[in-house]
Amino acid sequence: MPKPLVVINVVGLTHDLIGPDTPNIARLADEGFARPLGTVLPAVTCTAQSTMLTGLLPRDHGAVANGWYFRDLAEVLFWRQSNRLVQGERIYEAGRRRDPNYTTAKMFWWYNMYAPLEWSMTPRPSYPADGRKVFDSYSHPAELRDELQQQLGVFPLLKFWGPGADISSTRWIAEATVEVMRQHDPTLTLAYLPHLDYNLQRLGPDDARIREDLRLVDVEAGKLIDAARQRNAEVVVLSEYAIASVNMPIHVNRVLREHGYLVVRREPLGWETLDCGASRAFAVADHQVAHIYVQDNNDVAAVAQLLRDTDGIQQVLDRAAQHEAGIDHANAGELVVVAEPGAWFTYYFWLDDQLAPDYARTVDIHRKPGYDPLELLIDPALSLPKLRVARRLVQKMLGFRYTMDVISLDAALIKGSHGRLPTPGKEAGEGPVFVSSSRAVERDEIPMTAVKEMLLAIQFG
Repeated sequence: MPKPLVVINVVGLTHDLIGPDTPNIARLADEGFARPLGTVLPAVTCTAQSTMLTGLLPRDHGAVANGWYFRDLAEVLFWRQSNRLVQGERIYEAGRRRDPNYTTAKMFWWYNMYAPLEWSMTPRPSYPADGRKVFDSYSHPAELRDELQQQLGVFPLLKFWGPGADISSTRWIAEATVEVMRQHDPTLTLAYLPHLDYNLQRLGPDDARIREDLRLVDVEAGKLIDAARQRNAEVVVLSEYAIASVNMPIHVNRVLREHGYLVVRREPLGWETLDCGASRAFAVADHQVAHIYVQDNNDVAAVAQLLRDTDGIQQVLDRAAQHEAGIDHANAGELVVVAEPGAWFTYYFWLDDQLAPDYARTVDIHRKPGYDPLELLIDPALSLPKLRVARRLVQKMLGFRYTMDVISLDAALIKGSHGRLPTPGKEAGEGPVFVSSSRAVERDEIPMTAVKEMLLAIQFG
């Protein structure tokens, strides 16, 4: 029989951050072992998780970023949740192939919906026809959501992402996972603890306040470690990436627009939107990496040279270079650009903030054609921002249409980002980490593609 295993994904944790502020994780490392974990390009959530669970590179599993351009739809789609977007055998499928009684609980890891799992849960708001957004979650089986929310309250979505994001959502996930472990005793439990991600982007990794975030997330990880030990389960704590200091936003879509490659539409109410299908070239920005989709192959060389000449861009990868990086999948752009250390990519395509689309100043992860870390901050230029939020909530209660327009367009506010590969020799501080209670799989170097087989080896020997 396989050993039960609990895998705790502490987003943003590095080998160098494990210490006095993380006593539970440090104790686990002392009992077992800890090593820097190799990563993949881009070092972002969906790509990293897909690699860890399949053992494949992005060229094979297809999750080339947190979102990409769907050429047949002529639309950029971010943060989709269907498990069917990822190719390759996942760890839970491999476990069940070895033992038909193998069961899995996947708590808030990405690509959760319609995965072949016994228990899973992921954020999934409900959108009634009247335009409201009702906080909710999706679970399998469906009654799992009701059971957990009856006990713990509705999952705090506003604390999971947005200006209000804090330890509350991580605490809810940890306590829900403990309850699933107690009731169902899965063979494999996957838990996602996002708390470090927030202030590492808001404040940067060098800010002294990060120590308190480490202490807070360690408490929640400790709950899961204790619950695992009560079941005689092995424990692995790992992360997806490290967050580095940044001070240079790169508006790559504005560069493409200024040179005639990117097309916008002027909407009836006055703002601009990106017209992907009509653009000769545009960027899908995702932290420190961006996919450049070029409609005509005859334009690729000229676009590549334009980007090489753009300040803040370190690498421009064509298809041959993408193959070397393991990212040459059909979902990838004709070009992939990587920012220099200290730089990151915005999705901004407008040249005048007065023409920014209505969603730009809101938290709207699905409508924006790129990742926007500014959603973690209330615009500091707003006077009486709490009054503004209250006014919008009153409008909502009275049934009026409104936008919660409290997000800044000043990209210089962001102090931390990720996506680049670590500097060689600095992986302990610039890369993710792998901590295991079992020394049976200890090795000096751990590529991210080895995680799946290492976890299975912990369980099956």
